[in-house]
Parts: sequence; C-alpha cells; structure tokens
Amino acid sequence: MFKVFTYLADWIIYNLAGLNPDTHLGQALHFFVEDTSKILVLLFVISFIMGIVNAYFPIEKVRNFLIKRKLYGLEYFVASLFGAVTPFCSCSSIPLFIGFVNGGIPLGITFAYLITSPLVNEVAVAMFIGYFGFKITGIYVVSGIILGITGGFVLGKLKLENSLTDWVKQIQRQSTSNSIEYKEENRPFTKRLPDITRDSWSIVSGVLLYIFIGIALGAAMHGYVPEHFFSTYLSADKWYAVPLAVLLAVPMYANAAGIVPVIEVFVTKGVSIGTALAFMMAVVGLSLPEATLLRKVMKWKMMAAFFGLVTLFIIISGFIFNFLI
Repeated sequence: MFKVFTYLADWIIYNLAGLNPDTHLGQALHFFVEDTSKILVLLFVISFIMGIVNAYFPIEKVRNFLIKRKLYGLEYFVASLFGAVTPFCSCSSIPLFIGFVNGGIPLGITFAYLITSPLVNEVAVAMFIGYFGFKITGIYVVSGIILGITGGFVLGKLKLENSLTDWVKQIQRQSTSNSIEYKEENRPFTKRLPDITRDSWSIVSGVLLYIFIGIALGAAMHGYVPEHFFSTYLSADKWYAVPLAVLLAVPMYANAAGIVPVIEVFVTKGVSIGTALAFMMAVVGLSLPEATLLRKVMKWKMMAAFFGLVTLFIIISGFIFNFLI
C-alpha cells in the first residue's frame, strides 16, 4: 500500500541525487523523503475525514448532549471519543477543559476528554498507520480511549471540584448560562466541502514544521545512531525500561507530528513497541508546558492526582503493550 512512497524516495535520493544507499547520508535522506511524503498524504486524508465528523458534531453540540442526557456512564466514553477526534495538543485542549467546566459538565467527564485529546488525534493516527500498520494503530487508539475513560472515571470519584483555582471559580460565577443551544447550519455537504478542505489543509500546515523537524530528527537517528544505543537502555528485558521511558519523556514536549517519527526509529533500533508507545504518550500527555498551563486552573492537589494517575496508567499500558505485541 505504501510502496509508492518508497519508490518515490528511491528515485529522488538514489537516482536523481545519485547517493549511495549504503551511506549514512543516503539512508537518512531516503528516510526523510519517504516518511515526509507518506505522512503528509495520510495526514490530509484523515484530517479531511475528521473534518466531516467535526462539522456535524461540534463541541457545542457534544457539550449540550452531555449536560442534558443521563448516559449511565457512557458519557465518559463519549467525552473520550470526542477527545480522540479533535485535533488538539495538550496545551490547546486546556481552553476547552475550562469551557467544559463552565458548561456544567462533571469534572470526571471533562478529565476523560483532557486525557484523550492529546494522546489520540488524526495526526497521530495518520502517522501510526504509515509507520506501524493498522493493527498497532488500532491498539494504540483503543488504549488511548480506554486510558481517558478510566482516568476520567477515577478522577471523577475523587471529588476534586474544590481543587479548581479561584480564577476558574470566578469565571464560573460570572457565567450567565451553562446551556447554550447549538444551532446547526442547514447547509448541504457540498456547501460545507470547501470549508472542510480548507480546515484540513489548515491542520496539515499547522503541524508542517513539527513534521519536518520530527522526521528530520528521526532520519538523523535512523542514519547515524548505532543500532545498540537504544536497545541497551530501553530493551524489553529490563524491568525499568517503561518507567524510564516515561520519566525521560516528560521534559521533551512535542505534539504527535514531532514525536511519532522518533518512535518509529526507537522500534527499528530495538526498543519494544510498548516502551516506545509509553514514551510517546508521556511526551504528548505529560509535558511541562501543559503542567504550567494547568496550574492556572488546578490547585496542587488536583494536579498531583491528574499527573500521578495518568503517569501510572501510561506505565501500565506500556507493560501491557510489551506483553501483547
């Protein structure tokens, strides 16, 4: 399915440029051209599909649906699923977190969204399909949604509402309505198509720099880093590999576009897929910039509960991935 991108890279790097495939430079540049072309095409296609979903299920509609209906626990799944189809990183998810809280949505359901949104989105899905195929991508998506559901449910049971900052509580008091009716535009699909296409390209262009940087880093690692470097410290037979990967990931904030190419190199260099996935989840879901922003809306007790629980679940997920895959 993806051989066309390999042939394209072969033609550009080995035929046009005349580089030797046995050299480090040739291997690195081939990796960059093949992965960049493949990921950009996949990303646009999947962003377009998710644009259709978002056009008919916008945030206001989902928020009102969650407020007005009793779903008997399924609301955690709905919030987590909505987080999976919205193209937000951890930092850009936080304004929506505040909007959910102000809209009257219970805190646990809001956490389900906040956890899932940076972990699973169309950027990550497109890149995972390109690198690892549909099976591992499916496991990754399902696990991210389950992590959001479980984390949101547990955090909801901890009754942390009093740990919201005074700033958020003031915003809540100033809110005059927590139920804004969504008025759906009665435009046919053909009329929405230009907007969806434009939004899809906006998503691609918005992460283009991250894609180039991430793939360039991955290409450099692929071409120049010795095979044994990663497997020595993060190999599957070391019990501390998954916790160490999560710990190393926290200061290394990036979105999915920047980190997935690095994960692919981890795997090719001998790191087990579970350890690599745990590293990625920690990078996009447990970052210092996110913690800085969340400090504005959460007191220390809530932050400790949120980061501690998500860290624990990511580590457990990494061990499970290593066992299953």
